Amino acid sequence: MASPAHDPGPALDKDGVRLTVDDAIATVTLTNPAKRNAQSPALWRALTEAGRLLPGSVRVVVLRAEGKSFSAGLDRQAFTPEGFDGEPSFIDLARGGDAELDATITEYQEAFTWWRRSDILSVAAVQGHAIGAGFQLALACDLRVVADDVQFAMRETSLGLVPDLTGTHPLVSLVGYARALEICATGRFVTAEEAVNTGLANLAVPADQLDGAVHDLASAVLAVPRDAVIETKALLQGALGRDYEAQRAAERAAQARRLRDLAGLGE
Repeated sequence: MASPAHDPGPALDKDGVRLTVDDAIATVTLTNPAKRNAQSPALWRALTEAGRLLPGSVRVVVLRAEGKSFSAGLDRQAFTPEGFDGEPSFIDLARGGDAELDATITEYQEAFTWWRRSDILSVAAVQGHAIGAGFQLALACDLRVVADDVQFAMRETSLGLVPDLTGTHPLVSLVGYARALEICATGRFVTAEEAVNTGLANLAVPADQLDGAVHDLASAVLAVPRDAVIETKALLQGALGRDYEAQRAAERAAQARRLRDLAGLGE
């Protein structure tokens, strides 16, 4: 009888975040459904660590969440005078100097930045509520597949705050300035239908088909040569920051690299 395949177990499993790696696909799972995957500085540090732990073999990273909600946003404990154990409260942060406050927010943002690295393609599988920091975490990924019960909302303004976890740039890029402003200023819910129609989501499926749809998307990406995906992603990411002629030049340079590589002439 053949021995069972070795299961290396999760590469990371702490503070509401689990990272598993299966060859070219890594899965990052939010694992606190009892609190609707509410977020905290400890969770953000775990997400940052997950990004650093990705082996070079990974091409696709799937972000998913256990339970009925993707993430209900920032844990309300952050707004209490005590804050989280071992963490500065929001009041403590406000009382600190500008440099200290800026450094702290920068550290928090790191959990949201690595998903758009050029060497990977990230896909968020989003169900139920994705509010505030949860919305911004979904926006941090390259692509979003949503369940038909999804409800996005940016509620920071209702708390007297602004979205500061890197969500404003992708939101404007996806839906345009006017709609992004309206979504943020009102804090209203965005449904699956609107998300797909406005480009916020790539695909909406019944909730029980969410994992399967994401797997199919990941498989389609893995069927394409990795270097071609990396070059194409870089071209598209830089397109809005270049004028037409600069983008044409970037296309030529990227294609030259691909042709030389395919001809065995690459460096």
